[in-house]
Amino acid sequence: MSGQEKYQEEVELLEEVDKENQIVLYNDDVNTFDHVINTLIYACDHTPEQAEQCSLIVHYKGKCTVKTGSFDELKPRCSKLLEAGLSAEIL
Repeated sequence: MSGQEKYQEEVELLEEVDKENQIVLYNDDVNTFDHVINTLIYACDHTPEQAEQCSLIVHYKGKCTVKTGSFDELKPRCSKLLEAGLSAEIL
């Protein structure tokens, strides 16, 4: 195996390990700021400040990444957001 091939394999392995999924929360015209904030605190373990900032970003930008991690870690969190009536998906 040449040095080039070994280097390429190492890069591909690092890219696989570094790939994190993210929960993206989307804006809607239904939920109140308080509901979104409380749900982010509950479902994503946000601090009140983090939750408030995310809710403002979602309101003004239309979406916000609210949590990153492995798919297995994010799936139950995203489910809690959806069960609370929020619009979210794992990317």
